[in-house]
Amino acid sequence: MQTTPSSLYSEIVYLIQRLKPETISDERKAILQPLADYVQSKVSTNQEVRIHFICTHNSRRSHLSQVWAQTLAYYFHIKNVCCYSGGTESTALFPMVVETLQNSGFKIKKHSEGDNPIYSIKYAENEHPIIGFSKTLGDDFNPKSNFVAILTCDSAKEACPFVLGAEQRIPITFEDPKVFDGTPQQAQKYHERSLQIATELLYVFAQINSEIWPQKS
Repeated sequence: MQTTPSSLYSEIVYLIQRLKPETISDERKAILQPLADYVQSKVSTNQEVRIHFICTHNSRRSHLSQVWAQTLAYYFHIKNVCCYSGGTESTALFPMVVETLQNSGFKIKKHSEGDNPIYSIKYAENEHPIIGFSKTLGDDFNPKSNFVAILTCDSAKEACPFVLGAEQRIPITFEDPKVFDGTPQQAQKYHERSLQIATELLYVFAQINSEIWPQKS
């Protein structure tokens, strides 16, 4: 039975428990399965799991994916998971992404101003925050080897046929909520995209068996 980590913020737990991974199509599940297989292969051999989400500007989808993946790994008690995000170029973490995550229960603080502010994003009382800011995929904040590269947008998928240091490259693309910027539907569409990403990553991490099997006598 799933036991939720006690320090995970209650609003986030409430949201996760109401996600519906059973609504994911078989076609989409086939796209997600290689990530689940990668994570399981690392967990089964007691290796660190490094997941690098990549999008063109590292401003929206890659950040949402990074935050939800780290949170869901914690929710399922999967240890030694480190999630990252980067872009083919850096811009800024888009403010509506910050607002969307805050509305989902994450505690976020802004630590710098300027064109590319730095945020701390907390999902649990006793865990280190995720550091959120826009960066290129080769930034020192990101892994240099032994990671899986997840391409979250079509342009990054095309621009990154090869990701230096990646053990595996998996396209898992999402529609860009940016097309609704400045419209009355903006907040709703960002929330919908965040929920889609959370639901699909819930499907991935729910498959992972992190138990140590007892030896047969």
